Amino acid sequence: MSDQINDGSFGLVKRNSTTTPRLGLPKHLEERAMTTEWLNDPEVCVEQILSKVGKRIVLGLPLGLGKANTLLNALYRRAEQDPSIKLEICTALTLARPRREADLERRFVDPLFERLAGNYPELAYNLPLQEGTLPSNITVHEFYFSAGTRLASPQAQQHYTSTNYTHAVRELFDRGINVITQLVARRGEGDAARLSLSCNPDLTLDLLPTMRRWEKDGYPVAIAGQVNDQLPFLGGPAILEPSAFDFILDGPEHQFDLFEVPKEPVRTCDYATAFNVASLIPDGGTIQVGIGGFSDALTHALRMRQRDNNQFRDIFERLETQTNAEAITHLEPFEEGLYACSEMLVEGLLQLRHDGILKRRAEHYAEAMGLDKGPLIHSAFYLGSHELYAALRNLGEDELDDIAMTSVAFTNQLYGDEAMKRADRKLGRFINKAMLATPLGAVTSDALEDGRVVSGVGGQYNFIVQGHELPGARSIIILDATRTQKGRVFSNIVWNYGHTTIPRHLRDIIVTEYGVADLRGKSDRDCIAAMLAITDARFQDALLSDAKRAGKIERSFKIPDRWRLNTPKRLDSTLKLWRDKGILPQFPLGSAMTPVEQRLIGGLRKLGSIAHSKPKLLACAARGFAGATPSAGEMECLERLALDHPTSLGERLTRWSILQGLRDAAAEG
Repeated sequence: MSDQINDGSFGLVKRNSTTTPRLGLPKHLEERAMTTEWLNDPEVCVEQILSKVGKRIVLGLPLGLGKANTLLNALYRRAEQDPSIKLEICTALTLARPRREADLERRFVDPLFERLAGNYPELAYNLPLQEGTLPSNITVHEFYFSAGTRLASPQAQQHYTSTNYTHAVRELFDRGINVITQLVARRGEGDAARLSLSCNPDLTLDLLPTMRRWEKDGYPVAIAGQVNDQLPFLGGPAILEPSAFDFILDGPEHQFDLFEVPKEPVRTCDYATAFNVASLIPDGGTIQVGIGGFSDALTHALRMRQRDNNQFRDIFERLETQTNAEAITHLEPFEEGLYACSEMLVEGLLQLRHDGILKRRAEHYAEAMGLDKGPLIHSAFYLGSHELYAALRNLGEDELDDIAMTSVAFTNQLYGDEAMKRADRKLGRFINKAMLATPLGAVTSDALEDGRVVSGVGGQYNFIVQGHELPGARSIIILDATRTQKGRVFSNIVWNYGHTTIPRHLRDIIVTEYGVADLRGKSDRDCIAAMLAITDARFQDALLSDAKRAGKIERSFKIPDRWRLNTPKRLDSTLKLWRDKGILPQFPLGSAMTPVEQRLIGGLRKLGSIAHSKPKLLACAARGFAGATPSAGEMECLERLALDHPTSLGERLTRWSILQGLRDAAAEG
């Protein structure tokens, strides 16, 4: 495996791949005498941190999977017990078992996450932050939320930091970060041990050199790691020597299961959007994509484009995609293949690598680093299923060089080694999701118009900018055409909205299940027309009226008949054949859910669509009560929800409701 390090200034240090250099910190910091303490008691580690930096702690935690939960919780408890300690936690994407209020949701979700999360320890700060009960000496600043989880938490909302992913390091420096705790993977023992930042080199790689310089100038810092044997050991710049850390917590009693994010079921609209997007990705290009049902659907569509091109074209043509982007439509199989430069390493990228779609290497990176070959994937963090973690753990030695885990400053921006990045990231397609968009191309992705944050900007702006700055590159925003709230359907394409994430002057390509709107360089009038073409037909007239009222489109403009085909019913009927045959499966990359749980999803969705209305719920329960005796399959579903032997009227009503929900979902296919 090749050895690569970061020089601390977002630039790359060239290393001769035929030698065996020291790994980890830059050379001017490697010369600093460091003693790493290996500890097996988190309380002792906390004592050592306090002894080194004092009682004012500005703690930087990796986002997502890389948090050293055992060590962090010990530090939190110490501050909770000692008000003289001032603890400021700076992080993003706090992972936790979901807490559901509705009884039926709890019956489904709680056993699922108990199985998936295993003995993953809950983060001590999470529940107090959610409930607004953090001690006065402890503050938590997050720059990205797990979507929707903090909407009802004033304390989390008030201390949220709005920043681009690539600016998070700067914000941490401005706050005076003096402690990092991070989960690490280990290979080897004793003096031969090496560590990998594995899932989260994203910020740590760029924090370490500056923090060590501060230390040299008299500002005490502490870098602490916690070894987790389940964490895959990945290479590239993520590899460090133990000497990069002051303290390392290790021991069998501190091992825990990695948090799993279950795969989302892929909806019909996800598949339609995915085929639209798959047609925009040129052979020989670069791809960035995130996590979720759409991402899995896109992986499936790209694999079909490669392995069964005739069927891919047939589905694409039958969708009758509304588009003004014919000039950049690509339907052919991949010969040169793709390279991935994505802040997040998702399971779909590994599947594309396996299928020979991701096969274009970062050759200019290899030349700059003195490597024999460049990686197929550059990524800054990963989070996902146990299948993803197992696949990464099982990579052979000859495969490790295919994936380079590195800093977010490398993946998300062009600054630093810009010529090399531009050369490798040719024909980039940067794919990100939004909540809302306007016909003029403004995008809302992170917050509501009252200011409450749903998730965060993360790296979206970074990739939008790359889509504009790189020759031949495009930014692709995907968007569900509609959403349903309390039984009402709303358009996600709206004339105006009180919050904007990406301004209209950065408009590029927007894709819904109904088509592709290429907005780059278009006049406002032509943007409106292109967006109307991919809007749900039920909302086209109102949107057109808004545009005419504002004088942004001619009064004589009429909606073409073919745009009136933009309905869920038409989409469902178009893709039903392939869905029924399993060619477009609910879980194209597999699922940790049991077959019974997968079947339950349809019934739960049906009930969710009427959950706002007690009369409708009661009517559903009445139909379930009057229906046939439950089949064996239905009884399995009831047993999974512990409703096979109801003991109260409430449980009986829930049992009848879910039975009818299952039957309605089955009838709709």
